[in-house]
Amino acid sequence: MAFASGLPTARRTTPRRQARAFSKTICAVAACIATLAAPAASRAADPGKVGLGLPLLTSPFWQSYNNYLSVYAKQMGIDILAPVNSNNDPAQQITDMNNMINLGAKGIVVGPIDSAAISRALDNAAQKNVKVVAVDVAPTQGTVTMVVRADNRAYGEKACQYIGDHVKSGKVVQIMGDLASVNGRDRSEAFRACLKRYPNLSLLEIPAGWKGDVAASALDSLLTANPDLKAIYMQAGGVYLSPTLQTLRRKQLLVPAGDAKHIVIVSNDGIPQEYDAIRKGEIDATVSQPADLYAKYGLYYIKAALEGKTFKPGKTDHDSNIIQLQPGVLEDQLPAPLVTKQNVDDKNLWGNTIK
Repeated sequence: MAFASGLPTARRTTPRRQARAFSKTICAVAACIATLAAPAASRAADPGKVGLGLPLLTSPFWQSYNNYLSVYAKQMGIDILAPVNSNNDPAQQITDMNNMINLGAKGIVVGPIDSAAISRALDNAAQKNVKVVAVDVAPTQGTVTMVVRADNRAYGEKACQYIGDHVKSGKVVQIMGDLASVNGRDRSEAFRACLKRYPNLSLLEIPAGWKGDVAASALDSLLTANPDLKAIYMQAGGVYLSPTLQTLRRKQLLVPAGDAKHIVIVSNDGIPQEYDAIRKGEIDATVSQPADLYAKYGLYYIKAALEGKTFKPGKTDHDSNIIQLQPGVLEDQLPAPLVTKQNVDDKNLWGNTIK
C-alpha cells in the first residue's frame, strides 16, 4: 500500500518549550490584569471635582477672590466646577450647593452668606459625604472641614484704635455689614467695645447689610443730622467705599487728609480702589483682607480633606494660627495687616498685585 508524502508530522514538545510557553501565558494574563486595573486605580486616586460657591460678585474683593481661584486650582491640580455666584441670597446659596453635589462635586469651597442658614446645605453635604471648606465667614451650625478667614474681631479693633489715635473727640459712625453674618457681628461688636476706651468719642451706627445703596442713603440722612461727624468706619470697602465717597463729595465733606475738616475714614478689604483713595488722602486706612490667601488656602484645605488629611489647633507654616471655634470646627486665622499711607505701596499686599 502506498502512502501520500508531504503530510505534517507531529512536533515533539520538550520540557523547556513547555516552560517557555507557560511563562508567556502568565505574562499575557498579568498584562491583561494590569490593563484592566489601571482605570480602577486611576479612579481611586482621583479625589473628584470641587465646587466653588461665591456669595456675590458686585464687590471688587470677591471679584479678585474669584480670579485667584482658577489660578491656584491649576497650580494645585484641582478639578473645579465653574464658580457659582449666589448674589447675596442665602436661599439661593443653599440651592447652589445642592446643585454642585448633584453635578458630582466631592468637595465644596464656599463663602457663606448667612452663618446660620447655610447649615441646611452643610447637613445635606455631610449626609452625602461631601467635604466643605468655609471661606471668609464661619457657619454657626453644621460641619465643615476648615474655616478660612482672618480674625474679624481684630478688624473692628484695628479700625477703632486708628480712629481713637487720630480723633480727639466727636461723633464716629460705623457702617456695619449684615448682622446675620458672623463677620458683621464680630466687626461691629469689637469696634463698639473698643470705642468705650475713648470716652470723648460717641458712636453712631448704620446697619447696611453689605449693600452700598442702603449705606449711601443712611449716611446721607445721618450727615444731614450730624454735619459735625469726625470719623467713619466702613466694614467692607468693596461695597461701601464708592457710595460713601460719593455721598461725602455731594455734601462737600470730602476733604483730604491733613485738612482740619477732614473726616477720618477707615475701611476693610484691601482692594486697589481703597489703596488709591489712601494715596489721594480721601480715606486714611484699611485692613487688608487677604483675598489671595482665602482662595489659596480654601483650595488647599479642600484638597487635603479629599485626601483624608486632618489638622489640629496650633501655628501653621504660613504665618497663621488654627483655633478651635467649637468642637469639631477649626478656623485658620490668616494675617490681615492695617494699611495706611506709610505702607500702602508695599508690593507684598495683594491689592498691589492686580490691575
